[in-house]
Amino acid sequence: MIRKPNKVKKILEQGDVALGSCIYSFSPALVELAGFCGLDFCRIDNEHAWRQDESVENMLRAAVISDVVALLRIDRDNPYLVRKALEAGAGGVIVPHINTKEEVLEVVRAAKFPPKGIRGYGGLSFSGGWGTAGGPEWIKWSDEETIVSIMIEDYKALENIEEIMSVDGLDFVLFGPSDYSVSLGLPGQPKHPKVMEGLKKTVEAAERNGKYVAIGVGHPWVENAKRFIEMGCRLIEIGHDVTILRTMWSSLKEEIGKLHA
Repeated sequence: MIRKPNKVKKILEQGDVALGSCIYSFSPALVELAGFCGLDFCRIDNEHAWRQDESVENMLRAAVISDVVALLRIDRDNPYLVRKALEAGAGGVIVPHINTKEEVLEVVRAAKFPPKGIRGYGGLSFSGGWGTAGGPEWIKWSDEETIVSIMIEDYKALENIEEIMSVDGLDFVLFGPSDYSVSLGLPGQPKHPKVMEGLKKTVEAAERNGKYVAIGVGHPWVENAKRFIEMGCRLIEIGHDVTILRTMWSSLKEEIGKLHA
C-alpha cells in the first residue's frame, strides 16, 4: 500500500468541504466507482450491514485503487476492530454511539501507537505493505494520516459535547439525526427543530475546538447539502448507494412508464 497524505484531512485543513457517500452494499466495484467519480471519501458501513472480514478487505483495497478515502464504521466497544480496520487499509474509522470524553479517549488510544495510544504493531498487513513498508515511518504515517471519528447520535452526548470535542486525536464527528431523534423520543423526525438544535450545538462546539462535523444528506441531495454546509458542516455524505438507486429507479420507472400509458 502506497503511503500518501490523507486527502480528506488536507481538504478540511484548507477550509474546504469534503464530499462523499455511504456504501451500504457489499460491492467493491461501487467503492471504486465512488473514487472514479471524484468523491473524496466513502463510508463503508459495518455496523448495520453485516460483512465478513474478506468482504471488508476487498472494499478497502478498492478504495486504495480508486483514490477515495475509506472510512469504516465499526461496532462500538471493541478497540481490536479499530486496529484491524486500519491495518486492512482503512483511511479512518467511525465509531457509533459515543457519549462521553472517556469513550472518545478509548477510540483514540486504540487508533494510535504508543506513546499516544495502545495500538499494537502490525506491519505484516495490507497497510504495512505486508512487511515491505512497515517500520517507524509507517507508524508515523499511520498516526498522522488516518482519521479517527465518532458519531454523535444521542442526546446524552450533547450534555458532554464540549469535553468530547476537546479530545486530542479526534478529527471529526458524524452527526446522526435519525438516531438522535429517536433518543429524544421523536422517532422518524430527523428534521425536527430539537434535532437541528442538537446539530447546531455540535457544530459550534466543533468550531471552538478545531474539529469538524460530518452529516449525511438525503434527497433532494443538493438542497439538503446546501442547508447543512450553511450550518457549518464540513463533510457531506451524499446518501447511500442503495437509497440513491432506490430513488432513481423509482423515479425513472414512473417517468418512463408514462410514455406508454
